Amino acid sequence: MAAPTELRCWGGGWGLPSLHPESLAVMAYAKFSGAPLTVNSVRISWKVPRGDIPVLISEDNVISQPAKILNFLRKQKYNADYELSAKQGADTLAYIALLEEKLLPALLHTFWIEAENYYSVTKPWFASRIAFPLSLYLPGKMSREALNRILLTKGGPPLCSLTEVEAQIYRDAKECLNLLSKRLGTSRFFFGDTPATLDAFVFGFLAPIYKVCFPRVQLQEHLKQLSNLCRFCDDILTCYFRLSVSGHSPAGQDTADANLQKLTQLVNKESNLIEKMDDNLRKSPQHPPLKLTTLKLAAGGEGSLLNRLSP
Repeated sequence: MAAPTELRCWGGGWGLPSLHPESLAVMAYAKFSGAPLTVNSVRISWKVPRGDIPVLISEDNVISQPAKILNFLRKQKYNADYELSAKQGADTLAYIALLEEKLLPALLHTFWIEAENYYSVTKPWFASRIAFPLSLYLPGKMSREALNRILLTKGGPPLCSLTEVEAQIYRDAKECLNLLSKRLGTSRFFFGDTPATLDAFVFGFLAPIYKVCFPRVQLQEHLKQLSNLCRFCDDILTCYFRLSVSGHSPAGQDTADANLQKLTQLVNKESNLIEKMDDNLRKSPQHPPLKLTTLKLAAGGEGSLLNRLSP
């Protein structure tokens, strides 16, 4: 049996292994099923296009899209759903569809459309993980794609204005969170004491809303009122990703991540400036080429930030 070898996905931060909901869902499923994946954070460049992230690479197989990746893992005998009944399997599909219809639009809006969140958190974080000069263009393109996706599914009559669309998607998202909280109840996972596919997808969608420190947090505030969903996310991070905030308050952890993010941006700007100076010197006929040292992040700096969310 050929074991899957590598999962390429957006990186993480704010106490999360990835910021990207679909990457988080696949990573969680791999943990639940015991699939031996090597997870690598991608840095987007001309040679490494954004494409469909996450992507699984195993020998001659290159598989994108979460559903296809999970199907591949099941064929390799890594099945987190083997104890589920037919009804529970049907419930899994229904709740995943609910997440995509009701919660995903608000998640996209929170990250990519809400101006204060986008300019202070989303854009600088993603730009720091995209090579120059793509970093100047690609985050804006991802924001436009998120808006188009929202309007495509939510922008028809009777919702005629963007303000009405925004109000509706947040109402839908809060209703979805309430339904998930009621369904989970006091159980550890959605089908008992063992996590399955539904738990992986719910975790992937909820954890970025729960953990990322945004200036505009209306959806996060609602989620934090549902203590069982917050406990659900914390348990998965602690038990399956060995990520815990023990010894640190959530506010302190967020501050540390924010400071590291600012440092990353500063170093990237300085690196780009030095590279431009270096190019100018090489092109100048009056001076011989002068090689300047490019500043780089210390080892481990990249891994402590987050793994990206593409629409």
